[in-house]
Amino acid sequence: MTVASSKTPLVHIVGAGLAGSEAAWQVAHAGIPVVLHEMRPRRMTEAHQTSGLAELVCSNSFRSDDAANNAVGLLHAEMRKLGSLIMRCADANQVPAGGALAVDRNAFSDAVTQALEAHPLIDISREEVDGLPPADWDNVIVATGPLTSPALADGIRQLTDENALAFFDAIAPIVHRESIDMSKAWFQSRYDKVGPGGTGADYINCPMDKAQYDAFIDALLGGEKTDFKEWETNTPYFDGCLPIEVMAERGRETLRHGPMKPVGLTNPHDPTVKAHAIVQLRQDNKLGTLYNIVGFQTKLKYGSQQATLRMIPGLENAEFARLGGLHRNTFLNSPKLLDSQLRLRAQPRLRFAGQMTGCEGYVESASIGLIAGLYAAADARRDTLAEPPATTALGSLLGHITGGHIETIDAGPRSFQPMNINFGLFPPLTQNPTKNADGVRLRGNEKTIAKKQVMSARALADMDRWIAENLRQASVAA
Repeated sequence: MTVASSKTPLVHIVGAGLAGSEAAWQVAHAGIPVVLHEMRPRRMTEAHQTSGLAELVCSNSFRSDDAANNAVGLLHAEMRKLGSLIMRCADANQVPAGGALAVDRNAFSDAVTQALEAHPLIDISREEVDGLPPADWDNVIVATGPLTSPALADGIRQLTDENALAFFDAIAPIVHRESIDMSKAWFQSRYDKVGPGGTGADYINCPMDKAQYDAFIDALLGGEKTDFKEWETNTPYFDGCLPIEVMAERGRETLRHGPMKPVGLTNPHDPTVKAHAIVQLRQDNKLGTLYNIVGFQTKLKYGSQQATLRMIPGLENAEFARLGGLHRNTFLNSPKLLDSQLRLRAQPRLRFAGQMTGCEGYVESASIGLIAGLYAAADARRDTLAEPPATTALGSLLGHITGGHIETIDAGPRSFQPMNINFGLFPPLTQNPTKNADGVRLRGNEKTIAKKQVMSARALADMDRWIAENLRQASVAA
C-alpha cells in the first residue's frame, strides 16, 4: 500500500460494493489518492460468493434504461454524464432484457475490479476495518452496505447513540437455461418491448391456468420457511423486494398483479387461451445459459423451494445454479444522522454512501457513492461542491436521504424508509403539460406520460448546467 505524506490529501473508502467502487473511481478521477478497503475474501458475508468488487448479490438487472419515461433510466443517464464507472461497465457487459439494462454479473464485476486495480491512484486493501476507522483518517467514506460487519456496525451505533433500522432483502433463484421445457414456455418481452441489446423477445415465459396457480399459492403458503433469529423477528421487509410467499400472504391474487401478471404476453403454443398467471425468467449471463426468475425473491428453505418452483409449467425439471435466499439489511436514520453532504453529524470526517444510507437498488446505491466521492474529493482539495439540483434524479434521491421528511416534535423524521428513485421524489413542475407538440389536448394516461417526459428533460438540462458550473476542473467524461 502506498503511504501518503502528511501533506498529501488521502481518502479512505470502506467497502468495495457498487457504492464504494463508484466513490473510489470518482475520487481518483479527481486526482486524489484513494485507499479502498474490502474485507472479502478474508472475511465473507452471508450473501457474497466471490472476492470481486461490485459483486451483484441479488438480481442482475439495473432496471429500466428509458431516460425519457422512467426515473431509474433517467438516473442512468445522469450517471453517464458524470463519468460513472458502474454505468460504463454495465453498458459494456449488458445482456438482452427487454426495456431493462441487465448485465452478465461476473463479467461486470470483473470489469469494475480490473478498472480499479489498474488506476494508479487507487490502492486496494484486502483487510477488514474492525470498528470505527482510525482517528487519523480525516476523510472517510463508509460504504459497507446492508451487510456491514458487526464490529463496524457496533462502532457506528455507539458513536451515534442511534439504533440502526433494518429490513430483510431476499435473493431470486437462477435456473440453467437448458433445463427449461420450451415446449411449454416461450420467448417474449411484455408488449414485445425492445430495449438496450434486446430484440423484443428477451424473457422466457411460463404460463399457469387457474388450477395451477391456486396449487402454487397453496405450496408457497404451506412451504417450510427460513427460521428467523431472535433479534431478527421484528425486522420489517422493504416493499420493493418482498419474498413471493410474503406477497402471497397478503392475498391470493397479489402475485397475479405483481411479478406473475399475465398482461402483454401471448402464448404461441396456444394463442387462443389467456393464461391466468405468467412467470418470467430473465437472462443472467452473456452466454445465455442462466436465467433468473423475475421477482421471485424467497425465504423458502431449499427443499420446499425446489419442489414449489418445479410446479411452474416449463420448470418441472429445472436445475438451479443458485437457489433463493434471505439476508438482513441495515440502514441509518440518515435524515437525523447525516448532513446534506452525507457526513455524520456526530463526526464529520465520516461520510456514508450506498444502501446503508437508505436508498434501494443497485443504481441508486452507486449514484450515492458517486456523489459521496465527489464531495470527498472536494473536501480533499479544501473546496466546496454545491448539491446537485433537486430537479435531477441524483439530487432528488439525495434529498430523500438527507431531508424532506415530515418532522416530529423532537425535529426527527417521522418515518424514514429505504426508497428506489421515482418521480414522486422530484419537485413538481411549475405547470403540467396539457397539450402535445401538435397542440392536441392530452387525455388520460397521456398527461402522466407527458409530465414524466418534461420532468426528465428538465432534469437532464439541470444536470448539464450543474456539471458545467461545478465540475469544470474534474475532467468529467460521459
